[in-house]
Amino acid sequence: MQRVLKRFCLSIVLSAAFATGAFPQQSLTWQQVREKFEAANPSLQAGRISLAESRSAETTAFLRPNPTLSLTADQLNPFSGGPPHSAFGSLLSVANVSYLHERQHKRELRLESAQDATGIASSEQADLERTLLFDLRLAFVQILQEKAILGLAKENLSYYDHVLDVNGERFKAGAIAQVDFERLVLQRAQYESDLQTAEVGLRTAKIQLLTLLNDRAPVDQFDVKGSFDFSLQIAPLDEIRQTAMDARPDMKAVMLSVAKAGTDHKLAVANGSTDPVLGFDVGRNPPIDQYIGFSVTFPLRVFDRNQGEKERTRLDIERSEKLAEAAKLQVFSDVDSAYAAVTSSLILLQSYKNKYLRQASIIRDTIAFSYEHGAASLLDFLNAQADYRNVQLNFLNLLAAYLVAANQLNFAAGREVIP
Repeated sequence: MQRVLKRFCLSIVLSAAFATGAFPQQSLTWQQVREKFEAANPSLQAGRISLAESRSAETTAFLRPNPTLSLTADQLNPFSGGPPHSAFGSLLSVANVSYLHERQHKRELRLESAQDATGIASSEQADLERTLLFDLRLAFVQILQEKAILGLAKENLSYYDHVLDVNGERFKAGAIAQVDFERLVLQRAQYESDLQTAEVGLRTAKIQLLTLLNDRAPVDQFDVKGSFDFSLQIAPLDEIRQTAMDARPDMKAVMLSVAKAGTDHKLAVANGSTDPVLGFDVGRNPPIDQYIGFSVTFPLRVFDRNQGEKERTRLDIERSEKLAEAAKLQVFSDVDSAYAAVTSSLILLQSYKNKYLRQASIIRDTIAFSYEHGAASLLDFLNAQADYRNVQLNFLNLLAAYLVAANQLNFAAGREVIP
């Protein structure tokens, strides 16, 4: 009987667990989210395949030309009228092997050009990862922001419910009019609406992050954790500029494009040179019996000396250099803009944290106490509540704006300069 009772109790506990979804949430840190993203995102996986294809092109670029084998059977006489073997009496048979000898390091230059192309593809893959990580960080920050807003909405609603309880007792005691109490109850709709909006916002933010992670886990079983705060530590602007010049993969790709343009020009010049075709043949000629021979063939580059490619690749060097200059200007512009946004956010955040948050809390509590004791009007009380709500919400939005600006600065610098 006791065993049956234990099984019955266990089944009730498990049923309650399934009914309430009492499974631990999957709460990931930023580093875990990043690792999961790098392993599962299909865009990154496709980019890695493209990079492998580029490396395969290096093998093709360094291949030698294939030799050519030619077999010839000539001077057959099937109409001699004699025995069948007499048709082969004057047979001339020749076997010829020829090979194109490439001069002026054409193979080496092709390989160097292919390696430069692989370097560019590698930098572009790193730049793709940088861009996608920027989007991923934005989604991560949005979840932290929505969680903070949801916490604030719950706190405000709980505080206001406490106020309603106190004023409900005052109404029963005849200390306030019924219309004033009903206005207080009506104001609760705003805080309840804030709570519902925050819950929807958090759920939407989680869905966006799960999409980037290529994860189909239930939203209710997914969560992230991290610091939703700001740091006053920021490197000098010149240092971040230099970091961006050294670390940004798109800048590396542009510089590699300049190097590749120079290699391609050298290859175009080399392709304008003459490559001899070396030949060796062995044959059988009935009067002479057997013989061997050698040949060298020189194409005459009278008209086509690859003039067009030489000019095109020369101009491509100039174009790549101009694009590199433009890329440098864009790097400085990106860093300066993001740096200005971060410093501006920090100024406001310090003011809010050191002054406005404390003042809003003091004013709310003071007006609430005064209203409960008949020293403040209902309008003053409602305004104080709204001001506190707005100040707290503005602070959370400023925190999110700072984290977004910090993410933008990390993106502009090519690596994390603000953790």
